[in-house]
Amino acid sequence: MEKQRVYFVIDARSFYASVECADRNLDPMTTKLVVADATRTDKTICLAVSPALKALGVKNRCRLFQVPKEYDFIVAKPRMKRYVEVAASIYKIYLQYLSKEDMHVYSIDEIILDVTDYLSLYKIRAKAFAIQLMDEVKKKLGIPMTCGIGTNMYLAKVASAITAKHSNDGIGWLDEEKFIKTLQNHTPLTDFWQISRGISARLEKLGIFDMEGIAKTNEDLLYKEFGVNAELIIDHARGKEPVTMKDIKSYKGQTHSFSSGQILPNGYSHKDAKLVIKEMTDSLCLEMARQGLVSNTAGVDINYDDDTHDRVHFLVRIGSMTNLSSYFMTPIAEAFDRKVDWTRKIRRINLGFMDVCNEDYEQYDLFSDMDEVDKEKSVRDVLLQIHEMYGKNAVLRGMDFKSAATRRERNTMIGGHAGGEDDA
Repeated sequence: MEKQRVYFVIDARSFYASVECADRNLDPMTTKLVVADATRTDKTICLAVSPALKALGVKNRCRLFQVPKEYDFIVAKPRMKRYVEVAASIYKIYLQYLSKEDMHVYSIDEIILDVTDYLSLYKIRAKAFAIQLMDEVKKKLGIPMTCGIGTNMYLAKVASAITAKHSNDGIGWLDEEKFIKTLQNHTPLTDFWQISRGISARLEKLGIFDMEGIAKTNEDLLYKEFGVNAELIIDHARGKEPVTMKDIKSYKGQTHSFSSGQILPNGYSHKDAKLVIKEMTDSLCLEMARQGLVSNTAGVDINYDDDTHDRVHFLVRIGSMTNLSSYFMTPIAEAFDRKVDWTRKIRRINLGFMDVCNEDYEQYDLFSDMDEVDKEKSVRDVLLQIHEMYGKNAVLRGMDFKSAATRRERNTMIGGHAGGEDDA
């Protein structure tokens, strides 16, 4: 019989805000601080809100103007380079106790650990081991952590997201029996891992509002609504998860996608937004080339400034499998002109390339001038070499110097946010 596995999901409390507090020698649990770029106007999104402000009812990812001024809070400009440094330092602490083969970095501030074999190795109970890891991070870096403990990865993730954040010691624990007993009637469903708003809405249309409702619903009805994805939903409703750390480590993705999105500093006109989407097209094509990948399909999402919930989506397919921006730039711009309302300001742009595969599958249509293709590739390859040596702003297109352009600034960012200085 296989040994009962034990997983940790360790998560930093309001990671970006906690880093900013720690770097100022302030207690993240009592300091009122938000991470936001105030230079982008008070409509900018707060990337993180400290636990002290959350306790006062301030929602994560709110707009800066929505934080009551009477709270007398600190506004810290995002410093993504610093956050990456701290995340790497946290990972190194865990490496002192576990092999990297037993760890999966889920996000910049969250990691999944398979601690099964280490409990017997260190002759320690799961909760005591979790406290040891959390205390080590707090002592060395000043970052408060929470930990979900579960008998599979799903239960550990749920314990981290729902249970741990509301316990005095920041630790939650679940096995299948406890999950069924304590959380099957928990709402909203979106609190559970991999239940999105869309899935929740589709379940509600079936009269299902909690995990017990899923578990008691005829499975044929769920398969009819969700297809093969119903299997995962049904398993999770019963606290089951077949995927192990070994499965994650051995997984090799068969397809790829590349995407980029940005919230513009203010409402952009149709002309200025089209300039930005051209920049984004060129940047993503260069990234595909750098990684030796090609695509023939691009997807665009546009949100207007006067109603950010009103969106336009369209796909652009070309007759070639390529990463040359010249093949995508004009079709995307022309589709943008056709699909997007010229009279309305634009606030958000998302661009993604789909059906991405290895450049061994590169293919051009009969109308392509292969001499021009080879010429563009040569210029592109030199450009990538220069970027590697001197940075992405070493060589730019003329359009990048127009007043509405954003690429020069975004090339200095990490994950779309300011990299920041080394000092606090």
